Amino acid sequence: MTTPQEPTAPALQDLCVRRASGADRDVLERLWLLFRHDMSTVSGELPRADGRFRDDRLLAALDDLRGDGAPARWRAHLATTGSADGQGGSPVAFALVRGLDAPVRVLSAFFVVRAARRGGVGRDVAAAVLGEVPGAWEIAYQDANAAAAAFWPRVATDVAGDAWAVDHRPVPGRPDLPPDAWLSLTVA
Repeated sequence: MTTPQEPTAPALQDLCVRRASGADRDVLERLWLLFRHDMSTVSGELPRADGRFRDDRLLAALDDLRGDGAPARWRAHLATTGSADGQGGSPVAFALVRGLDAPVRVLSAFFVVRAARRGGVGRDVAAAVLGEVPGAWEIAYQDANAAAAAFWPRVATDVAGDAWAVDHRPVPGRPDLPPDAWLSLTVA
């Protein structure tokens, strides 16, 4: 009898992390559903009657992609592989950043496709996104999400050395949930 082994991430060629554009809307919407589905194991959130999950943060980021001349408050990043220019490759990750107009940026959503996990893609994407805007950052995660609770301190150490901290804050409007962990760091 053979023992099943945990699959390892495939070798990803030409990882490209770039700012998303309006042309990426459909891809971001599809990745968002995968992200929220993954998060539902921690949050207990069920999809709405139309089969979609809550998407207010995604819609805010997509709204800022319109390029209507207003200062952007949000930024979406898309990571692809298989194409050095980021066009036409397979999407493997996304990140949403809010607070571009504030003293502290917040990594509001971060997702890596399951087949791309455990090979360093998440760390590379996180470092690229955080490194794009120097200054103060915060990243929230749930302690019940063991993968995130292990991942984000490693990323913080990669990016900021020992100059980071974690505190716990109540989830606004949700006294029934345990507090979120908030990791704070400064990117040079």
